Amino acid sequence: MRVHVDQEICQGHGRCYSLAPELFEPDDLGNSSEIGDGTVPPGQEDAARRAVANCPEYAITLEDGER
Repeated sequence: MRVHVDQEICQGHGRCYSLAPELFEPDDLGNSSEIGDGTVPPGQEDAARRAVANCPEYAITLEDGER
């Protein structure tokens, strides 16, 4: 599972890094980015889903990896 923040859509509300600081971090302007390559560590799947669901700009995508 991976998360990705679309930098062109993100408005810096900060909900994702408030809900899942293990997965997201703010830049100098407060916009979010995924940490590393966006891989969601085991046990953080629910936090990733909460972050996606709470993004008011729908800037976060979640790839499940299961096809």
